[in-house]
Amino acid sequence: MSVSVTTPLPEKIDVLIIGAGAAGLMCAIKASQRGRSVLVVDHANKVGKKILMSGGGRCNFTNIYTESTNFLSQNPHFCKSALSRFTPADFIALVNNHEIAFHEKKLGQVFCDDKARNILDMLLQEARATIRTHCSVEKVSALDNGFEIETRLGKVRAQSLVVATGGLSIPKMGATAFGYELAKQFGLNIVPVRAGLVPFTLDKIILDKLSQLSGSSLEVIASCNEMSFKENLLFTHRGLSGPAILQISSYWKPGDELTINLLPDIDLNEVLQEKQQTRAKAELKTVLAEYMSRKMAQLLIELWFVDMDYANKVMNQFTKQQLQDIAERFHSWKLKPSGTEGYRTAEVTFGGVNTDELSSKTMETKKQKGLYFIGEVVDVTGHLGGFNFQWAWASGAAAGAFV
Repeated sequence: MSVSVTTPLPEKIDVLIIGAGAAGLMCAIKASQRGRSVLVVDHANKVGKKILMSGGGRCNFTNIYTESTNFLSQNPHFCKSALSRFTPADFIALVNNHEIAFHEKKLGQVFCDDKARNILDMLLQEARATIRTHCSVEKVSALDNGFEIETRLGKVRAQSLVVATGGLSIPKMGATAFGYELAKQFGLNIVPVRAGLVPFTLDKIILDKLSQLSGSSLEVIASCNEMSFKENLLFTHRGLSGPAILQISSYWKPGDELTINLLPDIDLNEVLQEKQQTRAKAELKTVLAEYMSRKMAQLLIELWFVDMDYANKVMNQFTKQQLQDIAERFHSWKLKPSGTEGYRTAEVTFGGVNTDELSSKTMETKKQKGLYFIGEVVDVTGHLGGFNFQWAWASGAAAGAFV
């Protein structure tokens, strides 16, 4: 493997991969193991940017509980073939071979003990390929037997062309719509794209009330459209984030209502009724402070029960019905986000190349022989927690076995 920005490109190559991210590098590994000559080009200034930034710099590189149900697509069965042929255990075996220390954090999420750079270095060592950065693709033409690719660094002819360009998420890292545009050039259908695994924004009235909670978090159950996730919620200066919110954003569309259970591990009505007997003179916010901060309890009560001064009332001043109403609000906070933070902070891009256009076995397009699409550019999107990396490895390995 060599990474360069100056060495001339080869005139001919067996496999040209556009995109030096997770899927592209895995495809390069599998193709080169078969003796294929491989060139990977990327318009960015360095390879594997998402790998390096993921998991807080420790790379949540897979999830040991990966199932097809952890992925969203117009065809929910499409991902099964690739995922069954390259599993989390397969990637972990590769990690073990390179003696990279790792740990399971929670819910099957696997992270490096040290840093994400270990995973990227492993992939680069495994890929017997030539890699060129600062090498944007300017034109792709189909030939009778392969493709001619015009790049910033010159022309290349390739028998197989693999598109691993990712989606639109995090544009500051160089994300573009190139993969979708190339798919359209070859007559492929695109499932409409949108930001995925993304924080919600709230309207100004709610935000003004909750702004003091920015940085505060607690474990909740977030629900929307018959799907629920129990994870942390984080209040931000723009709205709501945290794993529970990122997960449920996958199932939310503009105008939909969220339901958030802020105290999923207790029956708050039962607790309040009991506290009314045992702590009659305690303020409501003091009782609630056993389960969240006093500030959070007060601000939420003020948001939901305007002008009632509930937060400062003592327990024996409430009727049973009022306590029941308070409990119901904490267990079932209903709100409509004003939107999301968009691609700027989105973990992934939903939608992409329609899976009906591709072979689930090889990732090759049905309309153009020798053309493959893998990774995030395809309409397969995983839940938060290592699933999207596993799709990148699996789809890259699937294509790499056939290119």
